[in-house]
Amino acid sequence: MAKPLVAILTGAGVSTDSGIPDYRGPNGLWRRDPGVEKLVTYEYYMGDPEIRRRSWRMRRESGALRAEPNAAHRAIVELEWSGVPVRVLTQNVDGLHQLAGLPDRKVLELHGSARRFVCTGCGARGPMEDALARIDAGEDDPPCLECGGILKSATVMFGEHLDPAVLGDALAIAKACQVFYAVGTSLKVHPAAALAGVAAEHGARLIVVNAEETPYDGVADEVVREPIGTALPRLLRELAG
Repeated sequence: MAKPLVAILTGAGVSTDSGIPDYRGPNGLWRRDPGVEKLVTYEYYMGDPEIRRRSWRMRRESGALRAEPNAAHRAIVELEWSGVPVRVLTQNVDGLHQLAGLPDRKVLELHGSARRFVCTGCGARGPMEDALARIDAGEDDPPCLECGGILKSATVMFGEHLDPAVLGDALAIAKACQVFYAVGTSLKVHPAAALAGVAAEHGARLIVVNAEETPYDGVADEVVREPIGTALPRLLRELAG
């Protein structure tokens, strides 16, 4: 008997056990310091050199690139190793799913990756470590070495649109899967949040694993409020049989 296609939408709550703070939770980054949101808003970033300098300092000091995968990331990899077809649709930009051992082709990074930079002028890309090395060397707002344009993290900032190709692939997976987990996400940031509804509308079993209520709890087949680091490994072990 064929195993069901499992789609797992992951949000910031999946990475909190790795030491990366979430954004909208009770102790979220935006609630503690609302001004930080400007540092990842495209209009402010592009129009204000001081915002860019502060944004680079934030990336240098955050420690996100030194974070390690946690039990939730590893549980997803173990499910994939068990032979269950898995696709991860992640709102996270930390790359921890891949660091845990999930192949790149099985991870759709809906909001891009903080592990790379991109030039807003010519589109040149490279490892974030290279840009941060320039910060360490004294460049507080390093320009593109190819065209002199403004560099930014290869993430989707507020005010930017998701890559239509990535979003299209995510929608196709949401429509095709038989089981859809929404884990550690408020399901309030669209269009990514709508994937849960798309999956449910196309007959998938929807399981929401999140500490707080979400707009999709009412259509979910199961809602789990337990800590993600214990709940997700248990749920995925049960699924793998």
